Amino acid sequence: MGKKVEFYFDFSSPYTYIASKRIEKICEDNTAELEWKPFLLGGVFNEIGSTPAVQIDNKFNFLKKDVIQSSKFYGVELNFPELFPLNSVRSMRGAFAAQEKGKLVDYSHEMFRLYWTEGIDLSKAEILGEAVSNIGIDTEWFVNRIAEQDIKDKLRDETNTAIERGIFGAPTMFVDDQMFWGNDRLDFLDRYLKG
Repeated sequence: MGKKVEFYFDFSSPYTYIASKRIEKICEDNTAELEWKPFLLGGVFNEIGSTPAVQIDNKFNFLKKDVIQSSKFYGVELNFPELFPLNSVRSMRGAFAAQEKGKLVDYSHEMFRLYWTEGIDLSKAEILGEAVSNIGIDTEWFVNRIAEQDIKDKLRDETNTAIERGIFGAPTMFVDDQMFWGNDRLDFLDRYLKG
């Protein structure tokens, strides 16, 4: 195994969704280990004082068009959801619960798919519970687990760590001491891994 790639992600980010469909192959091609790192993008924005694109009309109008163009360019199915932005707190807590069952990657792909292709509201515990049953996680256990304090603390701690590492958006990837931000920087990441 080669280098380790840390992939900081939040289900609310369209560019992270596109990156999630590409990063595994990049890591596989470069015999790199991929570590999925859930964090709360909204928590980062709040802490660093960043204004989300949805609050800036010109930027948001551009973003919607660019996301569709990007998804077509990379061959990724994407239907921009009517519900945007997504309150991803519960679903991101769920990532840590899924991790406990060894299902973090399956869970992440399923959540990205549900939101970015079907427009499903991932802020609702009952919807999340139903969704995880499709990947072999017990619904009742999951719904109870994401409400427990230690899971809430894990998401808060990981988000604080992300801020301390200089993260300001998603997706963000780290290899060695190098930080790469954005789906469009996966090509840079690929070149770095190739040396």
